[in-house]
Amino acid sequence: LIEIGMPFSDPTADGPVIQYSNTIAINNGMMLKVLFEQLKGIRAKVNIPLILMGYINPALQYGFDNFLRDAHACGIDGIIIPDLPMYEYEAFYKEKFEQYKLQNIFLVTPQTAEERIRKIDDLSNAFIYIVSSNAITGGNATIEQEQQNYFQRIKDMQLKNPTLIGFGIKDKETFDT
Repeated sequence: LIEIGMPFSDPTADGPVIQYSNTIAINNGMMLKVLFEQLKGIRAKVNIPLILMGYINPALQYGFDNFLRDAHACGIDGIIIPDLPMYEYEAFYKEKFEQYKLQNIFLVTPQTAEERIRKIDDLSNAFIYIVSSNAITGGNATIEQEQQNYFQRIKDMQLKNPTLIGFGIKDKETFDT
C-alpha cells in the first residue's frame, strides 16, 4: 500500500522530519484541495491500495462529506485519522465512509485495552494499524522485547482483520524485526 500524508500545521504524533515537511508543504500552498487535484488520475498508474493519513481538522475544514467524496473520486481506498474518536466515527461518520466505499483505519497502541481492540476489529473491514510504541514517528532506534511482546499479544488475539505495524519502522533492521 501507499500511505499519503495530508499536511497539517500541528501533527503532534509525528517526529521533527514530518513536522518540518508539513510546514514546508503548507507554506508552499499545499492543502486538501491541491492534494486531491494532484491525485486525479493516479489510478491509471497505481493499482495497489492508497491510504490517506492525517488529522481530522483539515477534513472538517474542507467539509467532511466533500473530503470523503473527493477522496473516493481520486481512488483512495482508506483513511487513517488518528484523532477521530471511535465513538464519533461510529455515531457520525461510519455510514458516510461506507457510502463512499472508503475504509477507516483505526490505530491501536501498547496501552489499548483488549476490549477496545476487539471493538476496533468489529468496526474495521480493512486492516488495523499497530502503533509500535509510545513514541513519535521515527523516534525509535530499535524494536525492543517489550514491543515484541505487544506484537505477540495482538497476534494471539486472532483478530479477523489483518494488522500492519507502523511508527519506528525506519530501516531494514526494524522492518525485519
